[in-house]
Amino acid sequence: MWYTYVLYSKSSGKSYVGFTNDIERRLFEHNVSETKGFTLRFRPWVVVHTESFDSKSDALKNEKYLKTGAGREKVKQHIAAYLNGAVSAAAEKD
Repeated sequence: MWYTYVLYSKSSGKSYVGFTNDIERRLFEHNVSETKGFTLRFRPWVVVHTESFDSKSDALKNEKYLKTGAGREKVKQHIAAYLNGAVSAAAEKD
């Protein structure tokens, strides 16, 4: 199984789109073990959206789509849904 994922950094307000066959490993790499690259500068990252695919090529196609103008709007929607959920969950604790 292959996955396309959207990461979000609350501390910087940045997002990142990628694909992998192991989301847990990849999130660990983004947050802990990578020593260079874009995601290193904006830690910590949280997964705000994933989509699964049967093939690597389909996951890659979806990643490329999410990096287009229309795809970036979808990414913004996923982040907004994540943030609204986080706010709602925090409000329920009060």
